[in-house]
Amino acid sequence: MAVTTMAPKPAGPHQPQGPRSLLLGGGLGTWLGPQGKHYVCGSIAAFTNIMITFPIQKVLFRQQLHGVLAVEAVQQLQRDGLRNLYRGLLPPLLQKSTTVAIMFGLYEDFSRVLLDKAGGSGIPELATRSFAAALAGMAEAILMPFERVQTLLQDHRHHGRFNNTFHTFRTLLTEYGVRECYRGLVPVLVRNGPSNVLFFGLRGPIKEQLPEAKGRAGHMVNDFVCGGVLGAGLGIMFYPLNVVKSRAQSQVGGAFRPCQEVLLTVWRERGGSLAMLFRGAHLNYHRSLLSWGIINATYELLLKVI
Repeated sequence: MAVTTMAPKPAGPHQPQGPRSLLLGGGLGTWLGPQGKHYVCGSIAAFTNIMITFPIQKVLFRQQLHGVLAVEAVQQLQRDGLRNLYRGLLPPLLQKSTTVAIMFGLYEDFSRVLLDKAGGSGIPELATRSFAAALAGMAEAILMPFERVQTLLQDHRHHGRFNNTFHTFRTLLTEYGVRECYRGLVPVLVRNGPSNVLFFGLRGPIKEQLPEAKGRAGHMVNDFVCGGVLGAGLGIMFYPLNVVKSRAQSQVGGAFRPCQEVLLTVWRERGGSLAMLFRGAHLNYHRSLLSWGIINATYELLLKVI
């Protein structure tokens, strides 16, 4: 998506020429190219979001793993102490700022290539873009080891075993091998592909239903609402897969259990209760609302600025 920029007017006698901004002057946008900026904007948007919402994610993780109420999850974090509050921050910071860059950047790249190839073939644009979104989502799973390490660092049962991100990676690789880093891959793949298709497919139509934006602030609000509503809805839809992922990734060593077997185990442990299976979903809803609102609004703002 190219952004048209107007050349600045020469400074008049009463308008001293200030230093030219890389952003507004088009320098950074030109250097990155029309495709490269989608990766950079996505990465910065994800970085901003993780720094703001990480403590909420830790509460949610405890609920997914142990099936406890939010109050008990918060009490667990209080017992762990303030120095452990941001324990496990580096993996999601590295993972999210890269995967969201991949999500937006590869979606644009795949869409461009596939639309070019499909030109004149009669394939609907919606189908082509949906396939591009699914491919981008599955490509994100390459970086799943960061999600795996984050899970182990957030689980208080492993606090005595794993010291930090690098120690956890080294332990997994030397003692168990690369395969252990991808434990829980299936639910991640099943989640990423369809959720990307829905996110990119519905983002435009939802924004069109919002009141017409006036000015940059209005556009930011609309982008926040659009991203937040989509993120929250998809978070609820795919919540059981995240529960399965958290349970699978909390295990170190041993047999790799099928996705459905892990789900059945959690289901039985929680008394066959749907409410217990979705324990933490309300917090996930609000976290996703905030997270994807921040990501979408920041991404769209940066696209206009760069």
